Amino acid sequence: MEWSTACVDWERRIVARESLIVAPPLFAVQADEAWEVFGGLVLVDVAGQPTMREACLPWVKDWVRAIFGAYDAEAGRRLINEFFFMVSKKNMKSTAAAGIMLTALVLNWRPSAELLILSPTKEIADNSYKPIRDMIKADDDLAAMLKVQDYFRTITHRDNAATLKVVAADSDTVSGKKASFVFVDELHEFGKQAKASNMLLEATGGLTSRPDGFVIYATTQSAEPPAGVFKDKLSYARKVRDGFIKDPRFLPMIYEFPESMLSDGAHKDLANAYVTNPNWGASVDIARITQLHSQALEGGEKDFKEFLAKHLNVEIGMNLRSDRWAGADFWEAAKAAHPVTLESLLEWSEVLDVGIDGGGLDDLLGLCVIGRHKVTRQWLIWTHAWAHPSVLERRKEIAPRLLDFAKQGDLTLVSNIGDDVFEVAEIIARCEASGLLDKVGCDPAGLGGILDALVEADVPQEKVIGISQGWRMTGAIKTTERKLAEGVLVHGGQLLMAWCVGNAKVELRSNAIVITKQASGTAKIDPLMAVFNAVTLMSLNPEAQGPSVYETRGIRFL
Repeated sequence: MEWSTACVDWERRIVARESLIVAPPLFAVQADEAWEVFGGLVLVDVAGQPTMREACLPWVKDWVRAIFGAYDAEAGRRLINEFFFMVSKKNMKSTAAAGIMLTALVLNWRPSAELLILSPTKEIADNSYKPIRDMIKADDDLAAMLKVQDYFRTITHRDNAATLKVVAADSDTVSGKKASFVFVDELHEFGKQAKASNMLLEATGGLTSRPDGFVIYATTQSAEPPAGVFKDKLSYARKVRDGFIKDPRFLPMIYEFPESMLSDGAHKDLANAYVTNPNWGASVDIARITQLHSQALEGGEKDFKEFLAKHLNVEIGMNLRSDRWAGADFWEAAKAAHPVTLESLLEWSEVLDVGIDGGGLDDLLGLCVIGRHKVTRQWLIWTHAWAHPSVLERRKEIAPRLLDFAKQGDLTLVSNIGDDVFEVAEIIARCEASGLLDKVGCDPAGLGGILDALVEADVPQEKVIGISQGWRMTGAIKTTERKLAEGVLVHGGQLLMAWCVGNAKVELRSNAIVITKQASGTAKIDPLMAVFNAVTLMSLNPEAQGPSVYETRGIRFL
C-alpha cells in the first residue's frame, strides 16, 4: 500500500476552505467506527449540549477519520502514527484533544494501556481534562464503562484497566511512561523549556513497542519567535506538507497564511481571518475577534503582533516590548536582498569596522563586522556569537534558543574557555589581512584578554580601541536607529540578531538613552552591543581601505 501525507497545493486549498487532508482514510471501517464514537460525545458547555457530530465542521471529521482510519486492524499496526496540528486559538483544539483521546480509550483493545495528554501547565491540562470528565458524565454508557478520578485527572476503563491521564508536564511526570497514545497540547510552550526534547522522548517512547499507538502534537502559534522542539517539529511538518520530505507516517495539518498573503499584508484584513480559523463563525466568535482586532490595533505594534500570533497564527519574527529599542521597529524591514556573510563583506566592502562585546560565563561573546559597500555606501553588518556550554545550565530559560542558533550556524558553543576569543581573533586577523580593516572597538572592561589575542594574531595594537559604554553609547544607539530607518544599515536576517534586538530594553537617563544587559535580564543582547561598538567606529566615516571602485572596474590606472 502506498500513500502520501503531503498537501502540496495547501495554499489554494486553505484559501478555498477545502480540506487540508488530501487522501481518504486508509481503512474506512476503522475511520467510521471512530467517528461513530467521537461524533456521539456531548459538548456539555455549549448551548443546547449538542453532540460532536452536530457541532463540528467537516474539517474535524476529516481529521478524526484520518487519525483512526490509519489503523490496520489485521496487522495491529497504525500506518500513520504521528500527527501535527497547528491552528489559531478557540478552534476546538483542546476540545478535539479531549474527544480524540476519549475515543482512543473506548476503542483501545490493549489491557492496561496508558493514554496520555501532556500539557505544559496545570491550567492547560484542565482545558482538556474537564471536557473529558463532562463528556463521560453526560453519557450513561460511558459513565458505566469508565471510572473518573478528578483528583488524579485520570480516567480508567473498567473492563481492560486502560487509563487516560491528563498531566502537567515535567521530567518526573513522564519518566518511565509506556503510553500507547499521546496527545501533546500547546507544543509551542514546550519550545521554551530546556529539557522539553528529553521529556517528549520519554513520553512517546512507548510507541517503539506499541505499533498500534499514535502521538499527536497540537499547538497554536507562539507569541514569540518559535524555538526548541516547537521550531523543529513545525519546520519538519511544513517540509512534509510541502512534499520536500517524504514521510507517509507523519500527517501535518497546519492552518497558516500562504506566503503571498503575508507579503502583501492580506493577513491583516479580518475578511481573511477564516484562513487560519477553520471554525470561523462556530466556536470562533466573529464579533469578539473583531473587537480584539480593534483593541490590538489601538494598543500598538506589540499588541497587534500578539493578536496576529494567537488569533491568526502568524509567526512572529521578533519580540516587540513596550520599552523596546526604537530600532526594533525597523529591524525586520532592513534585511538585505542578498545573504550577508563574512565572505560577502570582504568582497563588497571598501572598509570594515569591528565591534566586540561580552564574553563572561553567563554571557555570549558577540562579534559584529560592518562593511561599507563600495558602490551603494550602505552599511552591511554580519554578526556571530560564542558561548561556553555552561551557559545552557546557568540560563536554562534561554537554552533552547541558543541551541537553535548553534544549529543555524550563528552561534558557536566552545569546549574550552578562551577558544571563543581565539576564534574572534582569527576572524579579525582575516579582516586585517584583506587590507580593509579600519578599527576594532570593544568595551574597555573586557579589552585585556581580547587585545592579547589580537596582537598575537598580528592585528596592530593601535587599531584596537575601547568604546565608552553607558550613557556615552547614546550617539551610537541613535545613529543605528536612523541608519536602519533610512535603509542605509542592512543585515542578513540572522535569527540570532532578531532575538537580541527584541531583547533590548531602553532606559531614559536625563537626556540620554541607555541599553544595558542589566535591564534585559537573562535575555542576551551582547551581539547587539557589538553592533553599537562597530557603528561608533563607522560613524567616524573612515577612509576606504581597499582599492577604489573605479580601479576594480578598470577605469582608473596608476
